[in-house]
Parts: sequence; C-alpha cells; structure tokens
Amino acid sequence: MQVSVEAEPGLTRRMKVQIPAEQVDQQVENKLQQLARSVRLDGFRPGKVPISVVRKRYGEQVRLETADELIASTYEEALQQQNLQPVGEPDIEHTRNEPGQPFEYVAVFDVYPEVEPPDLSDLVVERPVTEITDADVDTMLEKLRRQRMTWQEVDREARQGDRLDIDFEGRIDGEPFPGNSAAHVPLELDSDTMIPGFEEQLVGAKPGETRSIEVTFPDDYGSKEVAGRTATFDVKVNTVSEPVLPALDDEFARAFGVGDGGLEALRAEVRRNMERELEVAVKAKVKQQVFDALLERADVDVPASLVDSEVEALIKKQGGDADTDTDRDRAALEEEAKRRVALGLLIAEIVKRNQLQVDPERVRSMVESIAASYEKPDEVIQWYYSNQEMLGGIQTYVLEDTVVEWVVDHAKVDDKSKTFEEIMQS
Repeated sequence: MQVSVEAEPGLTRRMKVQIPAEQVDQQVENKLQQLARSVRLDGFRPGKVPISVVRKRYGEQVRLETADELIASTYEEALQQQNLQPVGEPDIEHTRNEPGQPFEYVAVFDVYPEVEPPDLSDLVVERPVTEITDADVDTMLEKLRRQRMTWQEVDREARQGDRLDIDFEGRIDGEPFPGNSAAHVPLELDSDTMIPGFEEQLVGAKPGETRSIEVTFPDDYGSKEVAGRTATFDVKVNTVSEPVLPALDDEFARAFGVGDGGLEALRAEVRRNMERELEVAVKAKVKQQVFDALLERADVDVPASLVDSEVEALIKKQGGDADTDTDRDRAALEEEAKRRVALGLLIAEIVKRNQLQVDPERVRSMVESIAASYEKPDEVIQWYYSNQEMLGGIQTYVLEDTVVEWVVDHAKVDDKSKTFEEIMQS
C-alpha cells in the first residue's frame, strides 16, 4: 500500500491511497468464486453457473463492494502510517478502480491543529467578593412579595405604580394607522412598555376619564410607517387599580412551602439560595475572564468541519432545523461556533499537558445538586448515570471548572469587594 498526503489551504489534507492490482484483483476473484457457488440464474443449476457468466453479470458490482471493503480496512492504517489525526468523517472518492490496475482512492479531511496554550502567569483575574447582609435578604423577600402582588380597584387619580385598564385610538395627521386602537389594555404606569411619554401623561387620570395625549414614535420603531412621526391618542381610563402586597408573616412563608419555623425559616432558606446563586455567579465571572484571556492570547486555527458541526449544534439548541436554516442564519452563528471550537481545543490541550482529570466526586455532587430540585431526586440521578450523553455534559462542565481553577492557581487574583446586587446584575 502506498500513501501520499497533500496539504491544502488551512487544515485540509488530501490523502491518496494506492493498493496493488494483484491484491485487489485476487480479492475480487475470490468473491466471484464464492458467489458462483451460491448464485441462482435461469438456465443453470445452483452452484453450476460458469465463472465467466458470474464475472460478466456481477463483476462490476463485486469490484465496487471490494473497493468499499478495502477503504474500510486500509483507511485507519494509512492515517497511522502518515501520523495524521483527522477531524470527523472524510470525504472519499474512487480515483481508479479497474481490472489489472492499482486501486486508488482519495480521502479529504481536516486535521486537528497544533495548539499552544498561552502563558497566563501575568493574567490578573478580578474575583468579586461579598457577604450577604440582612438588608440583601430583606430586598429578596420584597421581590418575593412583589411576585405575589395582587391588584385592587380604587376610585382615585392614577399614580405611578398603579395598573390601568384602558381603551385607546390613535391618529397621525388625522388619519388612523395600523395598530392604532385597542380595548381593555392593562397598563402599569411604571412599566415603560408603551411609547415614551404615553404612560406619564396618564398619571392623575381618574376612572372613566378620557384624555387626549400626544407622543412621537421613536425613529427606530418597528413599523416604518409610523417611525419618527407624532401621533395623537384618545385614551379612556376604564379602571385604576393599586398594588396590594402580602404581609411578611408565617402565612406568607407557608405559601413558599415552608412549614415549621415560619418567616424566620423562610429568611434562612432565602439566604441559603442567595449564597448558592452568589457562588454560581462568582464562578461564572471568573470562568468568563479565563476563557476570554485564553482566546485573546492564543492563535488557534480551527478546523472548518468542527465549526460546521458546532453551527448545527447551535441551530438545534435554538430550536431550529440544521437542514433547513438559511446560509444567513448559519453565518450569524459562525463566529460563536469558531469561539467555542477554539476554546474546546485550548481546554483539551491544557488538560492533556497538565494531566488534569474529571473528579467523579464533583460530577456526582453536580448531578445531585441538579436532581435536588425535582420531586424524585433518586430517579433523576439514576437517569443521568444511565444516559451517557447527559452525563458527558456534566463531565465536560466539571472539566472546564478544573481547567479554570488550574489557570487561576497560576495567575494573579484581585479580590474586589462588591454588593450582592452588583455581582448579580453585572
């Protein structure tokens, strides 16, 4: 077997494999002889069909089958001979397959690039730190109260924070326009959901009152027909309702599944949840800095086939169909796909060079943490460990964390004191 390789632009390689004619012809002849002993043809008894007839009738088909078998049996050997590590499946074409001639085929594939992780010893990682205070817990409880807020109709002027039920009809230069009217629209006066200036002009309106207000559509408004133009709206306020927040008491705690301990137990549970959220947020911010630094400082030539596969994965993740999405859709995801592939190659090289491994205990801990939010955690844990694809995702995440920790251990860490809200919102 003779093997030669041509390097094409980037990471693409063309590997030409040539197998001696004697080997190919002998393999074809052996298959034809076996076929002659079993083939059934009109006019001949089973096993008595002349080899010349079998060769004429089935020779081309057998030669093609033999070619496929030879490719399957020699491809890996040819790669090893040339010390090549391909990415994904190759495109293979037969270039010569004739009796008495060497069989030739060409395999075209991408190879993995040589990856050199950058030196991050001078990297400064900013790590936000904080302590969750009683005031932070109070703020979170207030958010929980607002989640269970109800509305009560009132007979007074509308204030900021109230919810109105309105009918409206708008005109531009005295003429209606698409979407210019609606009835019984709920509108919170501090929600900023309407055109700028619309809500502010309804402050002070009473139930049953009709107001004429004037607003200008933003220049970048979705409808070009009205963008940048001034409209007059007649708005009828049907009702005004004020928010009613539940009292912070033991009954409120029971609404969140807290039985014994009442409100104090709820406060403790809220604090624990905030601590978990804080830990996740800090890890995510540190990880983002490390990943950004790896990509900024390393020059990685990413294989096109891996980028294509990652684009398809992103399309499916977003609920699309990789077979029907347009080239424009794929192009929009290509940069993110390149980033993910390059990062994956860098992580893999750091793992290899530093002999980092996935800690089974950390994998188990993460699976248990995910399962804890379900009604039957044990069944969820069992499902993860019986589903290699899902478990592999957890293992990849743990390995990423291990790489980040290794980088941070070899970099400089600058702890920055911040509030809980600053960390969660940044």
